[in-house]
Amino acid sequence: MKYILYFVILIMTNQAIAGDSLYLKVHFLYGSRPKAAYKDTEAKWFGGKLGGHVGIEADSTQILSFVPTGKHHAFAKNKTPKSAFVIHKPQSFYAILGGNGSNVKKAIIYIPISDILKLKMDSISAAYRQESPYDYAIFGMRCGAAAYDILAQLGILPEYSIHKTYKKIFYPKKLRKRLFRLADKNHWFVYTEPGSNTRKWETN
Repeated sequence: MKYILYFVILIMTNQAIAGDSLYLKVHFLYGSRPKAAYKDTEAKWFGGKLGGHVGIEADSTQILSFVPTGKHHAFAKNKTPKSAFVIHKPQSFYAILGGNGSNVKKAIIYIPISDILKLKMDSISAAYRQESPYDYAIFGMRCGAAAYDILAQLGILPEYSIHKTYKKIFYPKKLRKRLFRLADKNHWFVYTEPGSNTRKWETN
């Protein structure tokens, strides 16, 4: 019943916010690790409390995110990239690290955009889904840096070189903190959920 109520509230919130305006919705799944009492029933996640995931929704329920394909590299090998930009539905996006995605800690930042920026986002999404522009690497581009790269191309964040981008945005929290500051400054709507009490979640 709790989850049914959540989805009803989320749908109503989306409809109320969207209206006739255009928004990018930046989705953050927080990193976590099992609490001691639940270590036998809760799975460990890649990155633990400094992990998590981030994706960008430009069209309803279509979340674009950067993922590894096969065994990823420690350092980027752009001649043999093991990466892809893929589209998730919200439930599969939030379940990407484990579980069913319904009881995870999350934040969704609504960024208002123009028609021109929407078209540019669509163009970037189409190009990146057809061919990933960089390799997925532990010490290289991962989901946080990739999301930053897109937002920078749209003029929402300052542009950096690829090397500087992944050094500055080593994991999703680095991007999330920047967007939270912009949301506070620009009065953007932010939707949050606390997540299950069986895990220790990273802070904002």
